[in-house]
Amino acid sequence: MRRLTALLLASTLPFAAIAQDAASEATRTAQAELTKRLPLGDPRDMANATRGKLAEIADGVITDSAGKIIWDRRPYAFLASETAPDTVNPSLWRQARLNAVHGLFEVVPDRIWQLRGYDLSVMTIIRGKTGWIVVDPLLSEEAAAASWKLFADTVEAKAGKRPIKAVIFSHSHSDHFGGVGGIVTPEQVQRDKIRIIAPHGFSEEATAENVLAGGAMGRRALYMFGSILNPGPAGQVDTGLGPKLSSGTIGYMEPTETVSEKGGPLTIDGLAFDFLDAGGTEAPSEFVFYIPAYKALHTTEVVTHNLHNILTLRGAQVRDALRWSKVIDATLLKWGGQAEVALASHHWPTWGAGEVSTLLANQRDAYRYVHDRTLFLANRGATLHELADATAEAPVQARDFSTRGYYGTLNHDMKAVYQRYFGWWDGNPANFNPLPPEQSAPKYVALAGGADKLLAAGKAAIAAGEYRWGAELLNKLVFAEPDNPAARAALASAYDQLGYQAESGAWRNYYLAGAASLRGNAITSLSGNGQSRSFVSAIPTTVFFDALATRFDAAKGAGLKGIFQFVLPDSKETVAVVVGGGVEVPRYGVTDAAPTATVTLDRKTLDDVMLGQAQFPALMQSGAIRIEGDRMAFLSWFALHPPADPRFNVVVP
Repeated sequence: MRRLTALLLASTLPFAAIAQDAASEATRTAQAELTKRLPLGDPRDMANATRGKLAEIADGVITDSAGKIIWDRRPYAFLASETAPDTVNPSLWRQARLNAVHGLFEVVPDRIWQLRGYDLSVMTIIRGKTGWIVVDPLLSEEAAAASWKLFADTVEAKAGKRPIKAVIFSHSHSDHFGGVGGIVTPEQVQRDKIRIIAPHGFSEEATAENVLAGGAMGRRALYMFGSILNPGPAGQVDTGLGPKLSSGTIGYMEPTETVSEKGGPLTIDGLAFDFLDAGGTEAPSEFVFYIPAYKALHTTEVVTHNLHNILTLRGAQVRDALRWSKVIDATLLKWGGQAEVALASHHWPTWGAGEVSTLLANQRDAYRYVHDRTLFLANRGATLHELADATAEAPVQARDFSTRGYYGTLNHDMKAVYQRYFGWWDGNPANFNPLPPEQSAPKYVALAGGADKLLAAGKAAIAAGEYRWGAELLNKLVFAEPDNPAARAALASAYDQLGYQAESGAWRNYYLAGAASLRGNAITSLSGNGQSRSFVSAIPTTVFFDALATRFDAAKGAGLKGIFQFVLPDSKETVAVVVGGGVEVPRYGVTDAAPTATVTLDRKTLDDVMLGQAQFPALMQSGAIRIEGDRMAFLSWFALHPPADPRFNVVVP
């Protein structure tokens, strides 16, 4: 009830009238100290980010077939200034300006090109013997299509038109395969025998994560990527990993072949590749590869120009920092000294054999430092929230910008390593089963002597530049009194300064989006990607029914018992859902001898429902869904799967 109340309050109270704060003196001092400490004027990264530029999409604007803008760099013109404003961490400002460089770039003369700055990720095009090999065709089909057109208009116009012979998906995150439908169609793949190559385990990983936990991940992603913030010096400037997410259509194509965990050589369109398995690092299914003829190493998302996430703020399974460092070291041992250019699926390339080896060694050391320092301290009693404050940044981070925390951070990466080994609990019994925030918050307010005193203490902390402490105090007050405008305004002020100081684009976005939510001026998401039929149809039926089980209202359905048999004739699949004791257990491939009801529908019809293009009542009426047996029992059971509200609160109860 409190959550619903807060949702209503958020739309009725005059929070939008509360202005965003300017950078405080403490923030300006922190920015100035960082500017003195780091060689922000080092021109080498900008030289690499602009090297080989051939053309760009005018104004950086991409639209879909209906004319809707899905990518627009015009609001980011403020990044033209070399000097960071007080409201942006100067190191993050440097990274944002590098990521803002967009266009078509020649990486290896007449052999390898990249399209950068038209999505969160980067698309690479490699010349084979008879055609093109495309690596990671972005997140959305519209962005990929516009990027491919720029390549065709620029390179093919001079070198001659060639067919796409292969598409490589480097790993199982959607910003590396979702745009494939913008460059090839399923009919072309089948007719022209285009190879779709991915690492082992790709099909299972590519869709499952976003289905089972997609609601909460999607909501938190809006904060992490700054999708509910306006661009600007006091708003969204970058994610650290790339500019932002495009807002087009996410598609999918099933790989025609996969590279095994053994990796090894593979010839693609007459060109020799050498693959190294990297599954379990940045993604569960991933590889890196080397092209000997071009002396080019593609590090996918294992090595980029930032410290990555061991646990992303949007939520995911915790990654393995130790394996990550070992994969980079194996890459260095295998190709260090040979590779004359390293390029990835984010950011810009690094040229020079020595520079490539240094990049790999430094990245390896950063992940090893995160892992080993966490366990060094944990084995001496440090807990989850003590690790980072007890740890100075890695020595390599002071000299190599590619290892700095623009996306992941030393702080939350160490916490993730701790979680991987020890779980969410710090070992203190007081923290084993604490009161939920909505129950404890009023008690803290009472302990402080009332709301006015706690508000005053929070404001005093902010005035002293103690923003973390101020946020902790004021968060208690907001959870106790979510309709208190002064409390919300003060907490938003703390978040402003924490966001301004953050070197991580993800941290900045999350803090400032939290502030915008408190003030009631968060914008409608500009990156609301639509999943295409190709993506939805690729979701395994097992995953769909597992996801359906997570929506079962156990409180209302505790007394319900039954077996509901699903038959999908077009995909020749059967699923028996056993319901009882407040849970439901899908049994894939099972046909029950005596079900309560049997439901027959095509998998294609199920896809229509998932896409929101059809509703169960209408489908039942039309005969597209047939129910035999206890129809009312099925309808009662089905009604106990209410959809989750994707707009649930994050920074208020």
